[in-house]
Amino acid sequence: MAQTVLALGATTVTASGCVWYLPALADLRAGPDRPVSRRRAAAACVSGWSTGGVIAVLLLLAEAWWIPCAAAAAGMLLTAGLRIGAAVARRTESRESARHWGELGPVRPSPPPDRSRYVVAVLFGTGLVAATVAAVLRVPGG
Repeated sequence: MAQTVLALGATTVTASGCVWYLPALADLRAGPDRPVSRRRAAAACVSGWSTGGVIAVLLLLAEAWWIPCAAAAAGMLLTAGLRIGAAVARRTESRESARHWGELGPVRPSPPPDRSRYVVAVLFGTGLVAATVAAVLRVPGG
């Protein structure tokens, strides 16, 4: 009876973990569109959650306790190995990205602001004022 209750609990926890393993599956399906570190982290996530599912099945099928415990230990080692590999790949990608940005050279100062639009606005405004003054002076005399 104890193994059945533990299997039910493991199944419930594994099913509720879909908020983590479904996005991880999407990252794995994306393939080369995602960086290597992200795919390895997704593989670690999926292997960890699938270990919970395997343990639930083994708790129902196996009578000995050592079988689910061995599966849990193997799944934990696989997940930890994949996660460490993802961290190493992420660090390598960060270094490579920093090296690429460093090769671009120093940032050039931005050019001074363009003041030509102010000149056009002043000329246009002056023309409007001159036209208004000419129209006002012409009306009384006309």
